[in-house]
Amino acid sequence: MPRNLPVLLGIFVVMALSNAVVPVLPGFAEGAAMQGAIYAAYFLGTFIMVLPAGIASDRFGRVPLIRAGLLLTIVSGVLILLFPSGLPLLLFRVVEGLGAGLLLSAALAWANSHPSAGQVSGYVMAAQNLGLVAGLLAAGWLDTLFDSHLAGIAFFTALTIPALAMSAIIRESNHAGFVEADLSLIVRNYFWLFTAAAVLVGMTGVVAALYPGYTGGDPSLLALELATVNIATVIAVLVVPRLDLCPAPTIRVSAILMAGAVVASYATPYALPIIGALAGVIIVAVLAFLAKTNVQQGVMTGLFNTATYAGFTILPALAGLIAGGFGFFAAFLLAAGLAAAMAVTIGRCRCRCPA
Repeated sequence: MPRNLPVLLGIFVVMALSNAVVPVLPGFAEGAAMQGAIYAAYFLGTFIMVLPAGIASDRFGRVPLIRAGLLLTIVSGVLILLFPSGLPLLLFRVVEGLGAGLLLSAALAWANSHPSAGQVSGYVMAAQNLGLVAGLLAAGWLDTLFDSHLAGIAFFTALTIPALAMSAIIRESNHAGFVEADLSLIVRNYFWLFTAAAVLVGMTGVVAALYPGYTGGDPSLLALELATVNIATVIAVLVVPRLDLCPAPTIRVSAILMAGAVVASYATPYALPIIGALAGVIIVAVLAFLAKTNVQQGVMTGLFNTATYAGFTILPALAGLIAGGFGFFAAFLLAAGLAAAMAVTIGRCRCRCPA
């Protein structure tokens, strides 16, 4: 664990900064559509960057990209503080996402190339979700304390500076022995696996984007409710690697349960941790399977990140538009229907586990 600490700290602070806007979205803009766009802009930048970053990490190493991601995160945080509204805010949220994409793909490739890939990747995903929780809770609390929706952004931008300094001691993982990736073949074989990851993991983004406008609650209370999603994901990604899960049947069962949980979340926040836990189960099952393929993990995890961030980019924005035009219940129903569809489409994936 001490050797992993600088990478985990970097993931933690970058994810915290990315989520610091969520409980205070109404402070940045009015209306579900614009709030959804602000939320999704970050994920657009990450979506654009994660695959090129994964490929580059196989060729040039993981550590330089981790450091570049932290530096770009600091720059974007300062720019958001200077331009906290309108189109400039959307643009700098995209830049923030680019930095996170560099860091996340390199860090996950670094972890999935480790001899104990399942455990170390679990630590990375736990740090990611703990950061998301910290961003929610701290932003809501700081907004109440300082009466400013920018307080959380300022706090986590400042914390990224020592994380960048600590990155000087990160050492490269050994990614020798993995076969060179054939991108087109991987996409053909595992398209439905990545599609399921996009939709089902993206459900956590849907509820995070809808809840502030749907409930209209106090930011502190919203932060606590939404934090249960990520806390449940943390528990899942730390516990589930002990199991040997095959992705297709795991996704089939999880998709059905996810659909029910999304519908239930319209009526009660107690369904939110179920959504988070199911997302964690899917993340672990998919990453463990990808590590067993023995293909260069920068490409494999880059594709996984591309898929999940496509879900985070498209689904919250779509849900926001549906909520603005047809009401929140319609948005929740649409999300549940997409989740349920993954139980059918995963049957077309060639992601079979060995007997």
